[in-house]
Amino acid sequence: MTVPRLRDVARLAGVHAATASRALNPATRSMVSAETAQRVLEAAAQLGYVANPIARSLKTNRTNSIGVVIPDLTNLLFPPIVRGIDDVLSPLGYSLLLVNTDNDKEREAAHIASLRARQVDGLILATALLEDPLLQRLGEQRVPLVLINRRMNTPGFPSVTGDDAGGVYLAVHHLVTLGHRRIAHLAGPQHTSTGQFRLRAYRQALQDLGLPHDDDLVAHCSAWTEAEGARGLAELLDRGVEFTAVLAGNDLLALGCYDLMRERGIHCPDELSIVGFNDMPIVDKLQPALTTVRIPHYRVGSEAAHMLLERLHKPDTPAKSILLPLELVVRGSTAPPASSRRPGGARQSGETTLRAPATQDRPDSVSPSRPHSPILTEL
Repeated sequence: MTVPRLRDVARLAGVHAATASRALNPATRSMVSAETAQRVLEAAAQLGYVANPIARSLKTNRTNSIGVVIPDLTNLLFPPIVRGIDDVLSPLGYSLLLVNTDNDKEREAAHIASLRARQVDGLILATALLEDPLLQRLGEQRVPLVLINRRMNTPGFPSVTGDDAGGVYLAVHHLVTLGHRRIAHLAGPQHTSTGQFRLRAYRQALQDLGLPHDDDLVAHCSAWTEAEGARGLAELLDRGVEFTAVLAGNDLLALGCYDLMRERGIHCPDELSIVGFNDMPIVDKLQPALTTVRIPHYRVGSEAAHMLLERLHKPDTPAKSILLPLELVVRGSTAPPASSRRPGGARQSGETTLRAPATQDRPDSVSPSRPHSPILTEL
């Protein structure tokens, strides 16, 4: 039995081979009428025709594949991001090549080299450091790429992230409203934008809310891990400074707080309130359920996919940064401090979602044009 070819499909459908090619490619299907596309697809199914991606890539100089570089596939915040990317790109005929770096720069370099050897059309990376020589080289080589979840100090790299400053302000404001005045912070790695920006936002929020900043209330964590969260909280407690609440740099650091509190017999939120950042799946199942800042992970992925498509089709378009509005999800891990709680006073139960105001006086951001729209800045 001979293998059906494109010209066989075109002959059966009664169209030119170029028309059949456009109809069979999701990225160009809109260039032909719906009726013609349907006729070509039915002819291809009848003949058992399967497009040859290698032949197509030789002709178009594109592989219709995108490399997605993730620092830790076991981190539950990444699956919805990847799903958002795939839901945008898959209908257009793109395939994702997903790699995991384990936050190892040598492994990341090897993976990116392998992806480029496979001639991926572009890259979406969740591994950027503030100063990243590898990404600098990719930028100089004009490799189409978009950063997610992190940014770089160097301008010219498009990115999609959550509005960390707005999210941190919501968290600190919530704790202050409950009566907390000594709020500690578990800061993430300072060589990442998320660690550095959230620490900066924590200090700014204290200032905006009229609270003094005390460096003794900050513990620096070397990694975004549960173990580092436990170590960081232990460091704060062992310093002997007083605090009634902790804002963790992310949910994994907050989980580490739960581990240490259980080990030392500290009750949450009766003795210590905890706020996380990310709203990972399962944190609502903890006891008590974790109050945390919610990042729209699926939308991070979908916005990044749209941005990469724009760069593929219009490579000279100025790079942009998208900041997505965040929400605070109030659950059971926060309550008024024991010293200010009324006898028999009720604690937070269930779940409440607080959203940032449409405008806030914060540096390096612009007001969204409508509630919950992304904040766009040109780099």
